[in-house]
Amino acid sequence: MEFVIITGMSGAGKTTALHVLEDIGYYCVDNLPSSLLSTLYALCSKSDDESMRRVAVVVDVRGNEKFDTMYNEIRKFKENHKSVKVMFFDAKTDRLIIRYKETRRKHPLADRLKDGSVADAVEFEKALLLPIKSIANFKIDTTYMSNKQLRERVMSMFMEDTSQALTITFMSFGFKYGIPLEADLIMDVRCLPNPFYIPELKSLTGLDKEIRDYVLSDEETQEFLKRLLYMLDFSVPLYLKEGKSELVVGIGCTGGKHRSVTIAMQLDDYFISKGYKCVITHRDIDKG
Repeated sequence: MEFVIITGMSGAGKTTALHVLEDIGYYCVDNLPSSLLSTLYALCSKSDDESMRRVAVVVDVRGNEKFDTMYNEIRKFKENHKSVKVMFFDAKTDRLIIRYKETRRKHPLADRLKDGSVADAVEFEKALLLPIKSIANFKIDTTYMSNKQLRERVMSMFMEDTSQALTITFMSFGFKYGIPLEADLIMDVRCLPNPFYIPELKSLTGLDKEIRDYVLSDEETQEFLKRLLYMLDFSVPLYLKEGKSELVVGIGCTGGKHRSVTIAMQLDDYFISKGYKCVITHRDIDKG
């Protein structure tokens, strides 16, 4: 049985993720108290209903008054059931505040604080959830993600066979928009030839053949790619050996449209050919 616990910051995308998993066939429960995790698991595992073989639940601050208890219950539950995966959603404080102001919703922890401000509630929640974040299998930062990008990310991770132990996510991005906080490795490809300065190529992206041909035709790019693959070939099995469930490799250029997209696609193709489960996302390709 597959069992996914969705948790993390309020406003970071947990509900969107739950809806995605529901759309692809998971039995989903929102706002489940952590004390009921074992009960739900037992009921689903004993059920003859095939729809309960893939389960996703949201466990967060709304249904748990004692946060130390919530952490301990999730940790013990995860240790007792090897099929359980924890997916933690996070975002920068200022972005979470903006989202709450846009929706005019009240933060679930606001009443527990003296002044009840959204900013204080967000910081309070971050501190409370830090221990849970440390035991998560997947950490997804949605600061710069649109709803569409978030849906695609989650769908790509769970549409295929989740029995494979490691998912490698290749994320192209632009340094001018900030480093992706969830990245385990950051590769800077700003040293490669830049199509931005070629008038007929400037408006294209790494999804276009003309850009890929331009970047990959350079001898130094080929040597860079060769050495990068050598390093990843060596390190990826080590992450797998350590029990990591998702490895996020960020590939950054200046704007996130040309070089980073091209290299991310090369890495994705290479590791798919080696039998790894891979996800590719281009965070900043539509910006600027």
